[in-house]
Amino acid sequence: MHALLPVLLLSLAAGNALAWRLAGNMAMESRVFFQQPLDASQYGADYSVSMEPEFSHQWDDDRQSLVFRPFARLDRHDDERSHWDIRELQWVYAGDGWEARLGVGRIYWGVTEAVHLVDIINQTDLVENIDGEQKLGQPMVKLSLEEDWGTLDFFLLPGFRERTFPGEEGRLRSHSRVEQDLVEYESSAGQRHVDYALRWSHYIGEWDMGLAWFQGTGRDPLFRPGFTRKGELVLAPFYEQTSQASVDLQATLGEWLWKLEAIYRNGLEEDYYAFTGGFEYTRIGILDTAADLGVIAELVMDERGDQAATAFNHDVFLGLRWTANDAQSLTVLAGAVVDWENGSTLLNLEASRRFGQAYLFSVQLRSWLHIDPEDLQYIFRQDDYLQVELARYF
Repeated sequence: MHALLPVLLLSLAAGNALAWRLAGNMAMESRVFFQQPLDASQYGADYSVSMEPEFSHQWDDDRQSLVFRPFARLDRHDDERSHWDIRELQWVYAGDGWEARLGVGRIYWGVTEAVHLVDIINQTDLVENIDGEQKLGQPMVKLSLEEDWGTLDFFLLPGFRERTFPGEEGRLRSHSRVEQDLVEYESSAGQRHVDYALRWSHYIGEWDMGLAWFQGTGRDPLFRPGFTRKGELVLAPFYEQTSQASVDLQATLGEWLWKLEAIYRNGLEEDYYAFTGGFEYTRIGILDTAADLGVIAELVMDERGDQAATAFNHDVFLGLRWTANDAQSLTVLAGAVVDWENGSTLLNLEASRRFGQAYLFSVQLRSWLHIDPEDLQYIFRQDDYLQVELARYF
């Protein structure tokens, strides 16, 4: 990131010579929990405000560009959720058949709906949402080569980002809570360890495919018991060194969309494989209307079974996606993730609608049913909640 700062300062100094574009959003969010918290220090309702502007500039006949996207949230209760991050700060140069990126960025790999196994470049911003969709910016150098036989992406990743966790007053956290001050690393370099990754992607007819390799500090921490200076029992994150080989496939066959993500990972304790895959069938123009209705079914399997560091180890996801295709871009996604061995069930509903050209109203509802005490989701058994957000885009 420091290597990019001189470029940014030089661009700012050019003043009117540069045509900067401003985009982004600012939002108000509220969460209401339906049950009493497990810990008396936790809240029952919360609200927060966030902002994510984007400053961008292109020059040299659009061969070069600079993008700066900061993010900040101010939360009423949880000090750990009040945070800021540089989601993106990149200089991009597009050559003939190649592209270079330098700075802080976000990379997404994956095709499935319920779980994103292959997505490993960026760290999860867990205080934003437990679904893992929100990511922290990752310092990186990326070189992409485009050929007829596909695209090769090379990544050099200097600097590790620790996962964010809710604070003592935050909901949707473990009991005991995670204490980041007690973090440990397998590598003596700690956060200064340099990781690397390689990915090939291509499409053949209706098939999109990707093969990737990652080597470095694992983004998913392990947890060990620890004690604070006050003698409180907490969980201490431990980040191991790991390597991961992955494949992702997606086939578009008429109204059918077939998806697969699979990984093989090794680390300090064990080697294992995991995969998730399924289909989405979309009926266009249901009941002679402009709306589409999609049926989603996915299977999630982890070789480690109940010993896995994830709650989704032998689960099935079933969902419906309804898209109105109207001027307000109304969409609804409803589904359930069910563990077929112990019956633990997560219900999820997401909906959004635009108002005018600038406002987006979003709703999210989550509920946990019949959670087995041995399931990792047991910590959320009294955390059913409704979240609403109103965002203003500019």
